[in-house]
Amino acid sequence: MRDSYDVIVAGAGMAGALASIAAARKGASVLMLDRNDAKEAGKKTNWGWVCGDAVAKSHVDFIEKELKIGLSEPELDTKVKGVYVLSPDMENKFMFEGAGYTLDRPKYARKMAGIAEKQGVEYMPRHEVEGPIIEGGKIVGVFGKDAETKHYEARAKVVVDALGIATTLRRRLPQNSFVEKEVKIDDIESTGRYIANFDRAKSDLNYYDPDNALIHLNQTMAPGGYGWVFPKSNGKVNIGIGVEKNSLEKRNAKLGKKDSLHKLIDEYVEWNPVLKNMRIVAEDNNGKGYWSVTVRRQQDSLVCDNYIGAGDSMSMPNPISAGGIGPAMISGVLAGQTAAEAAASGDASVGALWKYNLAFNDLYGSKTAALEVFRVYLQSLNNDLINYGMSHFLTKGEAEALSYGRIPEITIASTFQKILSGVANINAFKNLLFAVNKMKRLLEVYKAYPESPAEFEKWRARVQAEMNEVKERFHANPV
Repeated sequence: MRDSYDVIVAGAGMAGALASIAAARKGASVLMLDRNDAKEAGKKTNWGWVCGDAVAKSHVDFIEKELKIGLSEPELDTKVKGVYVLSPDMENKFMFEGAGYTLDRPKYARKMAGIAEKQGVEYMPRHEVEGPIIEGGKIVGVFGKDAETKHYEARAKVVVDALGIATTLRRRLPQNSFVEKEVKIDDIESTGRYIANFDRAKSDLNYYDPDNALIHLNQTMAPGGYGWVFPKSNGKVNIGIGVEKNSLEKRNAKLGKKDSLHKLIDEYVEWNPVLKNMRIVAEDNNGKGYWSVTVRRQQDSLVCDNYIGAGDSMSMPNPISAGGIGPAMISGVLAGQTAAEAAASGDASVGALWKYNLAFNDLYGSKTAALEVFRVYLQSLNNDLINYGMSHFLTKGEAEALSYGRIPEITIASTFQKILSGVANINAFKNLLFAVNKMKRLLEVYKAYPESPAEFEKWRARVQAEMNEVKERFHANPV
């Protein structure tokens, strides 16, 4: 390890490896640090690469275009035609996202680490990053423990934080007015999933579809979240659930239960009439795992002096689906490119790095605050209201538009015939209208993302005011 680099990338996962490659391709000297052994690059936890593994085709196309990296089997494990959301009563089924893939995460991670090394990145596995080195109120490097648990320090002009939700860098940043250090518990979901072989007891595309990914909304089975069944190759499936802590506690209290995430996953697996005799896949010790994921908009600013955050470390997963692979891919590429340019120019101030905020907002981030509104609204509905809403309040086209962050025109006048079942459902529809209007307003706010740091505080205050109104109106109410 040298004394200093142009760019240090902390983490060799989905965002980190791409950031390292992108920075090296711009001519930067790059150090990529990861706590895992080289064969387990980017592994989140001792349980493995805990994830639904799904990614949209458009995101794969993005890294192929930007970095000329071609992906295929085996890292692209299975192609899917789309992602479908089903109502709790299984009577309504809406397209949520289009074509994509499920990844083999360990194989993908090893391929990316190998590409990074070939690009000239100095890759140091088994190097834990414990925190930032701060001098003069700015981050100038990182410190941690090496493979022999000895203290090490490494310095750089720019540090890219790709350590994931449990990042030790963002939480220990010097005081600044841009990057938040903590994430609220209500904006985090606990998730768990199995990758398993199974026997197909019968054919029912509402429970398992070899060509499509399925999401089951059900506030009793997965309070505040959802269950998923994603096909994988060679007769395997990725099946799991996500739950929100407050919703789970309210659900347990009303039902007189003490169910945990682990118990709910097993009940969800047992509930599925198609998947029988589940057998956990032992390959790469990645068959069974539990982890946390943020379900809010990304951090309002992704940069401060000498620091760029990417992927889960910046709360980038989709607030509705919790899908984090796509935004991690986009942010990783953009972060690496921006870091290299800043290092080359000799200016890594927040102003010089601000272009990364603008680029990510343009390519992905502008829709996430609106999606956070819709997530908070959904968590306020019980199964009966979800069933009714998916049957009467939204057309399939409107539901698909909302899932992508596009806001359809929904008015009482144009849809009055949908709400003839009584005052209770009229009130529920009015809540939907409130949520949709807030989504529209936040989309407009994000279209006017500040062009420079000087305008940031005023802009962030507008975002927080809008979001506070949403959270004051909607509260978790799973059953």
